Parts: sequence; C-alpha cells; structure tokens
Amino acid sequence: WSGREQDRETAICDFCDTDFVGTDGPGGGKFDTAEALAIAVKNEWECHAPVDGAPFTVLTGGEPLLQLDAPLIAALHSQDLEIAIETNGTLPAPDAIDWVCVSPKASADLVQRSGDELKIVYPQPGMDVADFERFAFNHFFLQPMDGPDIVPNTELVAEYCETHPHWKMSLQTHKIFGLP
Repeated sequence: WSGREQDRETAICDFCDTDFVGTDGPGGGKFDTAEALAIAVKNEWECHAPVDGAPFTVLTGGEPLLQLDAPLIAALHSQDLEIAIETNGTLPAPDAIDWVCVSPKASADLVQRSGDELKIVYPQPGMDVADFERFAFNHFFLQPMDGPDIVPNTELVAEYCETHPHWKMSLQTHKIFGLP
C-alpha cells in the first residue's frame, strides 16, 4: 500500500497496524530534498531521543520501499542515523539499510527473503508460517492480528510459539498500554 488513502481499496493487505495521522503534525511537512528530510529527522531525534541512544530512524508504511531511494539513504547516513525499515517484502531492500524487518502479507509475492527479522501478523488466511522458516532471517516473530479478535489471536500466537520454538511472540505494547 502506498500510504495514500485513495489507494487503500486496491491494496493487497486488508489490515494495517499503523495509525496514520497525516503529514502536518510535529516534524511533518514536505521536504524539497533528501538532505532537508534527513536534517529534520536528525533534529527530531535530538529533541526526543534518549540521552545515551544512538541516532536511529524507522521507516514504515504503507510500503517504505516505494519512496526510499539511494539519495535518501545516503542523506540519512550523512546525519549519522541508523536506518531501519518495516517492509511487506514485495520489493528488494537496498543493502545499505541497517535493519530490515519484513512483514509479509498472505496474498503478496515475497521478494525480500532475508533480513534481520521476519514478523508475521497472525493469523492470516492463506498463509502457513512454516513456509517462511527456510528464509535467511536472524529473528522470527509472530504478532497477533489486532482488532476485535485480538484476545483469541494472542492465544493462537502463544500456542504456536510454544510448539514451534523457532518463532517468538511480538506484541504491540504501546497498544496494550493505550499509548499513541
């Protein structure tokens, strides 16, 4: 999904765990160059980051690889930012990205089959998570699908992880605690 509301109906994925709030909030806006965006990201980090944390930015979606290109990667790195992405895996991730999390969707063709972590929202009809165990990831996570079935979905994830130790449970703790 592009992240634009007008594209939602044609998106492969029919769920989204990102709460989109627009581009006009704090730190938002439009940037004329990759360098200007990278400087804005670094400034946000310096205003809100832990004192001892390394500068770090996570690019999510819609699908971040629809916008992330070599000039933006270079600009972010020039600001000493580590770059992480969460992608659906339908596009190849550039090697220069520091942390790659792939969160595949059941009906999408998976292109990115390696990275730092594989995080599957579970359950998804038509998806057998065992099919992903042969891919080259350092970490394998199952995350309960949010929504009206969150409690039974969490139980399904816990049961699956207990019987398949290759997988670990991932939770959106900010939602559990009611944080934005």
